[in-house]
Amino acid sequence: MGPDDAGRSDSGRSDSGRSDSGRGGSARGASARAAGPSWANESGRADGSGPSSGSGRADQKGPVTGPGAEAEETGAGPAAGAGAAAVPPAGPRTGVAALSPRYQIAAALALAAVAVAAGVHVLMVFLSLAPANTVTKQHGKAVEEWVYPEFEQNWKLFAPNPLQQNIAVQVRAEVRTKGGELRTTGWTDLSAEDGAAIDGNLAPSHTEQNELRRAWDFFTATHGTDNRPVGMRGSLSEEYLRRIVVMRLYRNEPPDRLGVIQQVQIRSRTTNVQPPKWSPERVSDQPVYRLLPWWTVTADEAAGGVR
Repeated sequence: MGPDDAGRSDSGRSDSGRSDSGRGGSARGASARAAGPSWANESGRADGSGPSSGSGRADQKGPVTGPGAEAEETGAGPAAGAGAAAVPPAGPRTGVAALSPRYQIAAALALAAVAVAAGVHVLMVFLSLAPANTVTKQHGKAVEEWVYPEFEQNWKLFAPNPLQQNIAVQVRAEVRTKGGELRTTGWTDLSAEDGAAIDGNLAPSHTEQNELRRAWDFFTATHGTDNRPVGMRGSLSEEYLRRIVVMRLYRNEPPDRLGVIQQVQIRSRTTNVQPPKWSPERVSDQPVYRLLPWWTVTADEAAGGVR
């Protein structure tokens, strides 16, 4: 046997050792995989110092099965990194985002129209209260048609001498009964009805607080003490006040019980607010009445067409 043969023999033994080592490593790798993914990784780290480590994936020629392989393939095992945060699935869309693009465009247009209308309304009210300027001189009629009578504003609360009187608006009517007779009702205190609805109510309606009161203020501002209209809005204020009182009468009693209203008459009852006891001021406590003439009710109003 020569040196070359000895070398080949040693090389053969070395290959045999590597082969045995490889078989041993494969056995340990299979045992580790059977025990679970954590043992397989630990075995791979412990025995994988050389190419003969059985847990190394480089020596595996076929598909690997078992819990460890599934964990590595899905990324659920420790090899995937325990610190990786799981991304939650996206929830269903709600609100406008849940609509189709066509309806989203329609919703956007509706919101834009509402915003434009609100902006125009605020601008009109501001112009009606602002001092005379170039805009109001050129477009004053359009501003008045937009604001009056429903949206009229005043600032008497901030005047140097605020109102110190209680004003009640009362109405009576001439009605035609089912039998064809005409009768006159008694006086109905509409302001007292509003006060009763507001008293103790944490959220009273704007109508109960202001509709009748502002209608009467609008009438007195456009009429003289003789109850004749002054200015262009006098007839408008009469129509507005008349429609309100007719609506209120029919609200209290429907036409089949009250009868068909033919005429209405309105009066105001004004009493002074008494000063406090410590004040030396003295005012009269007797009521003062302002009686308006009879107003004929139009056909549509008489038929209960006012809402």
